[in-house]
Amino acid sequence: MAVVLFTCAGRRADIVSAFGAAGATTLATDTSPLAPALYVADSHALVPRVDDPGYVSALAELVRVHAVDLVVPLTDLDHRLLAGRREELDALVLLPDLPTVERTADKWLAHVFFQEHGIPSPPSWLPEELPDTIPFPVLVKAREGFGANGIYRARSHEELDFFLRYTEHRSIVQKVCTGTEFSIDVFCDLDGICLGAVPRSMLHSTGGETVKGESIKDLELIEFAAHVAQTLRLRGPACIQCFREDDGTHRVTDVNPRFGGGFPLPTAAGSRFPELALALAAGERPEPRLGDFREGVVMSRYLAQVILVRGADGTLAPLEPATENEVT
Repeated sequence: MAVVLFTCAGRRADIVSAFGAAGATTLATDTSPLAPALYVADSHALVPRVDDPGYVSALAELVRVHAVDLVVPLTDLDHRLLAGRREELDALVLLPDLPTVERTADKWLAHVFFQEHGIPSPPSWLPEELPDTIPFPVLVKAREGFGANGIYRARSHEELDFFLRYTEHRSIVQKVCTGTEFSIDVFCDLDGICLGAVPRSMLHSTGGETVKGESIKDLELIEFAAHVAQTLRLRGPACIQCFREDDGTHRVTDVNPRFGGGFPLPTAAGSRFPELALALAAGERPEPRLGDFREGVVMSRYLAQVILVRGADGTLAPLEPATENEVT
C-alpha cells in the first residue's frame, strides 16, 4: 500500500479522502493544527512554514519515518521549493520540473511561452509597455496571484491608472475574454504525456474556486488541453483554464500544476487521477485514457466541517459522537 504525503493540506479534505479511497495510506501536513484536511488522513504532522529554512528537511524526515512513496503538494505555496529540491525527498514529488513551475506561476511568463509556442492567450501587456490604444475592459492581474486575489477590472484609462497604483502586486494588464469559460483538469505521466483530461463548465465560482459545474465530453477542449499540457511538459495534475471565444478559438488564461479547486467533479466523473498518481509512484506506465469519463456529472458544493476536541495534552482530535449514557 503506497504512502502519500500531502503538503499544505489546508482544507483539501476532498483530495486526501480520494487518495485514501484509492487504496493509499495518507499522511497530511500543515502548519496549523486547525487545518481540517489533517483529520481525514490516516495520520498527520505539523511542519514549519514554507519560508522556514527547515521546511524541506522536516518533510524529508517524514518521508524517511513513514516510508513515503509519493509527495503531493496541494497548493501553489511550496511548488518552487519542492521542484527545486526534490532530490532531498526520497520519494516521487508530483510536480513538473522547476522551469515549468516558474513559468506557470508567473502569468506574464506563461503568456510569453504560449505566444512562442502558438497557443492562443488573451492579449496581455506589462504596465510599463501599454499600447496607446487598449481594448477595454481589461484586467489588472497579479503576475503570481492565485485564488482570484489581486485581480481588478478596469473599464477606462482612469480606472486602469487607479488599479495599477492601488495594487500591491507586480501585475500584468490583460484583455477581458468575452466567450465561455471552461476548466479542464488534466493528468500527465512523468514524460509529460497527457493521460487524462476532463473539461467542466464554470457554472459558478467563488474566490477562483468552482462551486457549481458540470463535466463535458467536448473533444475540442480535451485535445486542446492535452496539447497545452504536453507543450508545457506538465507532470502529474494540473488545471487549465480557458475561454472559447465567439470565433471558436480557445484562449488559455491560467495553468495551475496541481489538483484544481473543482477536484471532486472530475473525480466523480471517473477521472481516476488518484489511481494514476499511485501507478506512477509504483513505477508503472499507464496508458492515456483521454475522453474516458462520464459527461453530465454535475457538482454543487456546500460548506462542511470537522469537529475537534482538545485533549489534556493540548492536542486536537476528531470529536467522537457522544454515547447514550454520556447524553443522559
